[in-house]
Amino acid sequence: MTFELTAEQQARHAAFREFADREIAPHAGRFDREQQLPPELFESLAKRGYLGAIIPRDQGGSGLDHISYGLLHEETAGASASVQSLLTVQGIVAASLMRWGSKRQKAHWLPRMASGEVRGSFALSEPNVGSDARNVETSARRVPGGYVLNGVKTWISHGQTANVFLVFGQAEDGPCAFLIERETPGLTIEPIHNMFGSRASMLARLTFSNCEIGEDCRVSREGFGFSHVAASALDHGRYCVAWGSVGIAQACLNTSVQYTRTRKQFGVFIEQHPLVRQKLTSMIANVKAARLLCFEAGYGKDTGSADAIVSTMIAKYFASTAATSIALDAVQLHGANGLSEAFPVERYLRDAKVMEVIEGSTQILETAIAKYYSPAVDAAGAGAR
Repeated sequence: MTFELTAEQQARHAAFREFADREIAPHAGRFDREQQLPPELFESLAKRGYLGAIIPRDQGGSGLDHISYGLLHEETAGASASVQSLLTVQGIVAASLMRWGSKRQKAHWLPRMASGEVRGSFALSEPNVGSDARNVETSARRVPGGYVLNGVKTWISHGQTANVFLVFGQAEDGPCAFLIERETPGLTIEPIHNMFGSRASMLARLTFSNCEIGEDCRVSREGFGFSHVAASALDHGRYCVAWGSVGIAQACLNTSVQYTRTRKQFGVFIEQHPLVRQKLTSMIANVKAARLLCFEAGYGKDTGSADAIVSTMIAKYFASTAATSIALDAVQLHGANGLSEAFPVERYLRDAKVMEVIEGSTQILETAIAKYYSPAVDAAGAGAR
């Protein structure tokens, strides 16, 4: 196993970083304060093929391998976690269609998502249902020619502007996934503001009131909505969040190194104080460790490893918790400046904490990883011998 980037991956990585540094980072604070992303940013993302990053080339997408895809999320999140969340939900919907959609659904939606004409959103969470996602309360009652949906989805990332939603509801034979267009009668969309972090993710609350949809909107068989569609969607989301957490952690480290090398206290730059160097060393080690776990997860996905799912869980668990810890240290190193909007570390801290909650909370992963762990995941471990 090697994590050395190919020449093509290196070129892509450089392009991702250049885009994030030029078109996202300088405006990220404003995005956060205004709690929205501007239309011209969506256009830039679409023009560069980033909204279709995971979609195959024959469907109009960029067809990125998982390592390149992860690097895109790292660089984007390091500039703005809210922009990265847009790529995450777009990727979740696209990946779900690629794996579970009908031929007609793939032909209709994937090219339009790849071009940026259509933006997708993932509608699983509900007011009373978060981690216990298989027991969603939204009902999907079968009627001649389709279904009638009733229920509420909340905290839906980029729900304010998405054109189509991957929605999960309880049908007669169990959970089912549906692809529902924004303008469908019976669907009401309300914006959600003033969340703790990732404030420009343009969250929304979706209310389905006798919302009638056709049979062709169904993405899975009844009963397969959670075990197949949602499970693979969450795996995709965890991979994106893991890399995004690395991006936030790296941004905290970069900012902290720069700050401690220019800020003087007691007559010396604070970088020279042993306790400051101790914090920086811990940050450096944890960023590197988190990135290596993400590389392992991406390598497993690209090679079809049987352990790719648990490797992704481990990467998301470690990277998100590390990002929060690193962000806390970054704020501490900045002192009172770290509590001010004039410095980005306060935003990094808020965004890092979000990463611990979404796509499987830290506590959910703590119960899942131990349950599904196989010694084969760590071929060098004593259990594998």
